[in-house]
Amino acid sequence: MASPQQKLEVLRQAIRRHDALYYVHSRPEISDVEYDKLYRDLQYLEEQFPNLITSDSPTQRVGGTPLSQFKKVEHEFPLLSLDSEMTEDNVRTFDERVRRELNQAQVEYSAEPKFDGLSVELTYDHGLFVSGATRGDGVIGEDVTHNLRTIHTLPLRLKERSGFPPHLVVRGEVFIKLPDFHQLNQRLTESGEATFANPRNAASGALRQLDPQITAKRSLTLICYDLMSKMEKPAMHYDAVSCLHTWGLPIPPFRQDCSTVEEAIIFHKDMAKQRDSLPFEIDGIVIKVNRFDWQRQLGEKSRSPRWAIAYKFPARKELTKVRAIAMSVGRTGALTPIAMLDPVDIGGVTVSRASLHNVDEVARKDVRVGDTVKVERAGDVIPDIVERIEIPGDERMEPFIAPEQCPVCCSHTIQEGPVLYCTGQTVCSAQLKGSLEHYVSKSAMNIDGLGKKTISQFVDEKLVKDLGDLYTLNKEQLLRLEGFAEKSATQLIDGLEKSKQAALPRFLIGLGIRHVGSHIAKVLAHHYGSLQNIQESSIEQLQEIHEIGPEIAASVESFFQEERNLQVIQRMQDLGVQIQEIALAQREFLQPLARKSFVLTGTLEEMTRDEAKQKIEILGGRVMSSVSKKTDYVVAGADPGSKLEKAKKLRVTILDESAFKELLSRNEISNFS
Repeated sequence: MASPQQKLEVLRQAIRRHDALYYVHSRPEISDVEYDKLYRDLQYLEEQFPNLITSDSPTQRVGGTPLSQFKKVEHEFPLLSLDSEMTEDNVRTFDERVRRELNQAQVEYSAEPKFDGLSVELTYDHGLFVSGATRGDGVIGEDVTHNLRTIHTLPLRLKERSGFPPHLVVRGEVFIKLPDFHQLNQRLTESGEATFANPRNAASGALRQLDPQITAKRSLTLICYDLMSKMEKPAMHYDAVSCLHTWGLPIPPFRQDCSTVEEAIIFHKDMAKQRDSLPFEIDGIVIKVNRFDWQRQLGEKSRSPRWAIAYKFPARKELTKVRAIAMSVGRTGALTPIAMLDPVDIGGVTVSRASLHNVDEVARKDVRVGDTVKVERAGDVIPDIVERIEIPGDERMEPFIAPEQCPVCCSHTIQEGPVLYCTGQTVCSAQLKGSLEHYVSKSAMNIDGLGKKTISQFVDEKLVKDLGDLYTLNKEQLLRLEGFAEKSATQLIDGLEKSKQAALPRFLIGLGIRHVGSHIAKVLAHHYGSLQNIQESSIEQLQEIHEIGPEIAASVESFFQEERNLQVIQRMQDLGVQIQEIALAQREFLQPLARKSFVLTGTLEEMTRDEAKQKIEILGGRVMSSVSKKTDYVVAGADPGSKLEKAKKLRVTILDESAFKELLSRNEISNFS
């Protein structure tokens, strides 16, 4: 009967083999379900026998607490940079210099793709991965061992009995494949976070995370291309890289042994043709003198070898492909379609996404996933897709369909004109900071001590995930945050407690319903009297109210039809928020000019016509454009028009500016009681 240690080793070997087949060779032999079972079996056994857990176990790829900073480490061998060339003539000039200095009529080269990622040094002792570092300045790098361990293409143990040396130092490149890059940027866009400009930045940012758990989610991959150890090795660089493959390390999928520099130039052309179809980003090829003894003879300059160059591709044109269309949710709840693109260089800037502005624009330009598009960049703003390019023979994907749910909070969406909005204004994390700032503002709930910085802390520390969470805060939580002392914490808790007695108009403003400002909030509050009445009102009933048009009515109805908003409001009430109702008699008192109609003519000295209109409407009156028998008052300023004469004929009450001000003064009361 096999011992626990033997069972563990069998499982580990099986998982390592399947990891290599899946991540390195892209030809898995078992299903995900079968793989997961192997992994769970290994986890279970290691839980039973924790003393048998080894550092190279597949379960140990991610673990440990986040680092506070990276340690600086000195490389065993300098990680040199490469001189770059852009033209065939310059590459031939490089070859001429090499042949001249070596006194050779012909020199063999090894050519391989130049991956656009982050250069790293890997160290193995007795076949076990022990450390890894970034290139840094070529002499000193940063220890990123924990993060490198999360990369599935990096073997934690080299192949048994494959002839690897006791001590091995390898140079490689960490990068992110294009499909993974597009998915990452799509997730970031949909959650309202900043995206990465290109795959290289994404890989660099992921590898330099202090928390390896975050790195593990970024789907990094690795290619090894240089055997750096001082050891007996093959005479040729090409063969040395083959040894890395034999030992279980991933190597470039495309490389060529070139007998002349002309063959390397042809290889460059072939790779340029394949570039757009590759699942990873390359920006050229690397040409190296193949023989190690000739490399040593040629030597190095201060920062680059004299035996190798990077032969770069020319900058891409502004044509690229759309790989996905993601929806970015802004602070107002507006959903903006963003085209996630194959990275393309435009004017020296790598572009990987472009705005499609709104759902109508996507339909107008008929942009779909997989389309080739022309991208334009002006200044530092996000680039635009100018047009779709028709490619004969291309089979197009289905047209873009506007999402019915917000990608961040899953609330329903509503379209207003060309713009799509999320209705989950009280729960959507993409809108949360803006919603909180609005809720506590002076025009709404007027809660002192809650500025932008404090609100950001609450959200970033995950203390507040929706408006209701404000009323769960306690003094102990506040005192743990930067900027809070006993007095300020007490004042904020008192302010929150005071705000629980909520005037209906203020509460309506605080909810942040689109198009509902202070005036419309008062109109709704005074008409309905209670929040429940507003919630139960239909779009048709809302439009019957003076000053409530179709757009406002649709916005109010959609807000209160979103179940998540209702849940947050109910939770706030359960936590003690009392939304004060306005009785019918009180509503009449609050709007003493209700059902009174006014017509304004001429120029007033102390207020504009808009200011006069607003004062009338606050008190419940209506401002009409023409005089009729139903008009109650005509307010006449300087140089009145024909409306004044008609008012006289119809015997309508005429107020000069002084009488108008007196009428307002008699009826004015506090906006919020």
